[in-house]
Amino acid sequence: MENMLLQATFYLGAAVLIVPISVRLGLGSVLGYLAAGLLLGPALGLAGSETHDLQHFAEFGVVLMLFLIGLELEPRTLWDMRHKLLGLGGLQVTLTAGLVAGLLLAMDEPWRVAVALGLLFALSSTAIVLQTLTEKNLLRTAGGRSTFAVLLSQDIAVVPMLALIPLMALRSTPKTAEEGAAQPIMSLVQSLPGWAVTGLTLGIVVAIVLAGHFLSRPVFRFIHASRLPEMGTFVSLLMVIGIAFLMMLVGLSPALGSFIAGVVLANSEFRHQIEADIKPFKGILMGLFFTTVGVNIDMGLLADQPLRILALTVLLMLAKAGVLFLLATLFRVRGRDRMLFTLGLAQAGEFGFLIVSFAVAQGILPDMVAQRALLVISLSMLLTPLLFILHDRLARRATKGSDAPADVIDEKGTVIIAGIGRFGQVVNRMARTAGLSTVVLDSDAAAIERLRRFGIKGYFGDPARPDLLQAAGLAEAQVLVVAVDGPENATRIVQFARRQRPDLHIVARAYDRVHVYELFRAGANDILRETFDASVRAGRYVLENMGFTEYEAAKLSQTYYKVDRAALRDLAELWVPGQPIHQNEAYVARARQLDEDLRTALLDDQDEITADRAAQ
Repeated sequence: MENMLLQATFYLGAAVLIVPISVRLGLGSVLGYLAAGLLLGPALGLAGSETHDLQHFAEFGVVLMLFLIGLELEPRTLWDMRHKLLGLGGLQVTLTAGLVAGLLLAMDEPWRVAVALGLLFALSSTAIVLQTLTEKNLLRTAGGRSTFAVLLSQDIAVVPMLALIPLMALRSTPKTAEEGAAQPIMSLVQSLPGWAVTGLTLGIVVAIVLAGHFLSRPVFRFIHASRLPEMGTFVSLLMVIGIAFLMMLVGLSPALGSFIAGVVLANSEFRHQIEADIKPFKGILMGLFFTTVGVNIDMGLLADQPLRILALTVLLMLAKAGVLFLLATLFRVRGRDRMLFTLGLAQAGEFGFLIVSFAVAQGILPDMVAQRALLVISLSMLLTPLLFILHDRLARRATKGSDAPADVIDEKGTVIIAGIGRFGQVVNRMARTAGLSTVVLDSDAAAIERLRRFGIKGYFGDPARPDLLQAAGLAEAQVLVVAVDGPENATRIVQFARRQRPDLHIVARAYDRVHVYELFRAGANDILRETFDASVRAGRYVLENMGFTEYEAAKLSQTYYKVDRAALRDLAELWVPGQPIHQNEAYVARARQLDEDLRTALLDDQDEITADRAAQ
């Protein structure tokens, strides 16, 4: 007991010490957990032998992660991904396995070893990649969706891989009596004829789908009626653990089963409650998993063969990146999405640890080759967060400027619209419908191309470039609409336009409250916060559904809108650039006073509404 508590203290202490620092430095939490493992294991020797069992326990975090991702996907969305799952994912596994096996055969490795290593190196790290995509809000991008489709295909591919490896075995390794006695249910299933196992497999998958659709709602309603919040957590964990066991029982991936269950429950009204129950466990187990990966890195073997191990790791990542880049091109994944897809999946994965152990047990991989393979897997996973950092820097550089030359602007309009995203499109459509001439600028070539397909003319180029603004007719325009992404770019455009045209009317979209103050100082006339108008409208709908009439809800929302916007202009005068607003005493004091003024105004409206109701 004392030893267990001591080890827990080491693991938790290292994570608490290193992970926040890693996140603050922009390196991400995954690299922080891996560094904590390196500190505990190879560096200080505080952990080692117990990590084998811990890693099996922590791998359940992958199951929970895929369950949570399934909750975010509706079945229709998954069906829409079928071409990527079968085409993009299937080709990635096949081509990568073939390429790696070919390279190993060229290095004079036996064909069984080459094929086994090709299969396990074709897999990528579901845990690291999905965790990082989620942290960086990249999962919903085109590159993120393609990456997820390949990871899911790889998870499915683990099943035939585990079935293929025994067919290549040089010798069979029967289970000991103790192992057989420890798994009586597994032994019973394995003793069934092939048709019975197939039927049982299909039956379990169908049962998961039907139970998730028909039984989950009554169960959660019953638990909710019991008024025992912890029972909801119990049921959520029981559901995921039970599904994982049933899938393992028939030789399928537990992560795949939990993903299917998540998709089935995606339309459930209890989805958010289930997510809240599961998410903390997922975070802890994933952190533990990454830490154990860091602990298990064999620095002794790396010290003995540093050049060989590093060369094999780099060669593997380059080979995978080459296949991924080719597939991204064939499947029309372009620009930053192709970069994300290529760099994000260029590592080996945690399922490789499982396949290495299985291949060793079957007599396919010699111990030295297996240790070398485990080290290559670990190092490639360790390098993955650095690849995401490289992606971020390349993406920022691509955003600042494109290799393609800017379009030649051959017309001028009374309204210049800088940025043609969702916001700019609406403004442009309204202005053109009213008969106004507009000139549209955007640094996203794809957005301009989409605009042209609908017969609307736009020009590719960075709106922050002074020469493009001048060519678009800044000297003659009456209104400039600034709707570009990135607060810094928007502020820079407003500053330049105001210096050139003190009389120009500038309408600007702000990212948040602080950005409003920056744009106000830069000289914008009308400033709109991205979500403010929609939020006020949502508040009005809330009031209407809580007993207020449409007129009353509209009156309260209009008062809120006017008072808040007036307060914002008042606070802009007190804002100090570079100083956090909570440290600005004058700002804080005025904000409190304005909150009281807003509350008083709304109460006056409510009193007036009450008086009107009484008079009726």
